[in-house]
Amino acid sequence: MYISPAHRGRGLGRALLDRLEAEAARLGATRLVLETGARQREAAALYEGAGFEQSPLFGEYRKSPLTSACYGKVNQE
Repeated sequence: MYISPAHRGRGLGRALLDRLEAEAARLGATRLVLETGARQREAAALYEGAGFEQSPLFGEYRKSPLTSACYGKVNQE
């Protein structure tokens, strides 16, 4: 997910993340796992603030431990 600098600080990222969680619940997903760049501090703060916890790298990201960070959350919806 990317929010252009001109539109940051308006809660759009959190709104998108909330919608993603709701849609995942509607589809029956019980766990959400996502990836962001290891240096994307704003993204990490957003995910952690939404209850995601850092988790092991998955899929192709396992090959990128210096540039990727993964986060997971059990879906409560």
